[in-house]
Amino acid sequence: MIDPFRQPSQGRDTALAVENVTVSIGRVAIVRDVSFHAHAGQVLAIIGPSGSGKTTLMKAISGDIAHDGRIFLNGADLRGLGPEPLADMRGVLPQSSQIAFPLTVAEVIGLGVPGHVATRNARAARISDALEKVGLGGFEGRSWPDLSGGEQQRVQLARVLCQVWEPVPEGASPRWLFLDEPVSSLDIKHQYQIMALAADYAARGGGVVAVMHDLNLTAAFADTVLVMKQGRRLAFGAGEEIFRPELLSRAYDFPLRLVPGAAGDRPVIVPSAGASFS
Repeated sequence: MIDPFRQPSQGRDTALAVENVTVSIGRVAIVRDVSFHAHAGQVLAIIGPSGSGKTTLMKAISGDIAHDGRIFLNGADLRGLGPEPLADMRGVLPQSSQIAFPLTVAEVIGLGVPGHVATRNARAARISDALEKVGLGGFEGRSWPDLSGGEQQRVQLARVLCQVWEPVPEGASPRWLFLDEPVSSLDIKHQYQIMALAADYAARGGGVVAVMHDLNLTAAFADTVLVMKQGRRLAFGAGEEIFRPELLSRAYDFPLRLVPGAAGDRPVIVPSAGASFS
């Protein structure tokens, strides 16, 4: 397995380092003593059964909830970052987003455009480009409440992209996308489109951390994988270390197997023959 505190040659200033993090709600520990790292230029997926603490952990590393332990983003202690530096460093796609007002798509996405994109034309161009990236070109004037759930999810991703548009700004540290179930409401075409977008962001030097439920999408796009179970880290490593039937079956308390793909394709993860829910 990969050492959770190993640092790449470029140093800690291009990494997310999570060290012995515990998150409690009241007296109940939802995340328990979790350590791992992620590096810019890679996609890290967080997987595990429902209720294993994935979303709570994502909220902690996003700076949205309090935690014990330490979290460093690009070498900076998360607790010492103010709202503006943090917003410039990372964009967060939550599991769900509620908007109570009848905004247009352009107005929703515009909430993510930084203030330094000052001119109307520059803002409009960024919004248009973001919509093209998520497969919603021409939706600027559509009403947010009239969109399907999958379209709303992609609009929110476009908003997040506008916030951290350049994965590595000139003379600055990498930026990060923190995505909580980014494809949960999407059909298979758009699932692959969004994961390819995330992989491209990483390929251009940014960091991506995504909570995932689809194991086959995870296997196709993740460079490293953190497996959670009952609030703890069960396993952490490269895909080939994680996607083993015995480990995945233990994680999900359900017998799984790998079916070999065609030449050059990855194996497919499916239930074992005769699997039961008893």
